[in-house]
Amino acid sequence: MGEKRVVPQSLKSVLEWDAVITEKLVKYVDHKYGPLAKYKTFMKGLEYSCHGLPWLLGTAVFIFFIMDLSCRQFLVNIFIGLIVDVIIVAVVKAITRRRRPVANKEKEMFASVSVDKFSFPSGHATRAVMLSILFPMQLDLFLPLSVVLMMWGGAVCASRVLLHRHHLLDVVGGTIIGILEALFLSYMWLSPQSAQGLVNFFLDETQAGANYDV
Repeated sequence: MGEKRVVPQSLKSVLEWDAVITEKLVKYVDHKYGPLAKYKTFMKGLEYSCHGLPWLLGTAVFIFFIMDLSCRQFLVNIFIGLIVDVIIVAVVKAITRRRRPVANKEKEMFASVSVDKFSFPSGHATRAVMLSILFPMQLDLFLPLSVVLMMWGGAVCASRVLLHRHHLLDVVGGTIIGILEALFLSYMWLSPQSAQGLVNFFLDETQAGANYDV
């Protein structure tokens, strides 16, 4: 049996303060703008729109079906970013092991895994912030579309607190991590040739495996 983790009193105080502030914030929003239940469908839509599984699967499919080199380059880099994000969030959650808010209903969470019972950082926040920065930065998007993406990222982050999925500091931490991920990925951005080479490597491996099976 491993020893029970001892949380330093200073950190425990911060976490307790965060839980109290989060609860007060949700109650204030609920009182100010009406029952949050009437916005639940919209917030659940935001949750689905930034879930890691559809993003990973969708990006992987498009990589192999889109032949344009520049589009494929972008998709390969985004896919790498999504993988990096999943790894970072999983590792940090496993280390911190902070529980989700008491009011959270885990059975409502779509395609959750064991590590998702932990709350810090918010994976939706890291992913939403990373994507809302990378898309405008790498695609040189029209300004209004960039603003829409930033608003989507912010709305996803806010919904994590309002749905009781995360405490406030979970989202703040996720936002910081998402920004750092976007900066790191921009620095390490693969060229069209490197991205295509990576795709060719996996295609060749897949083809070799298929020939071997035959």
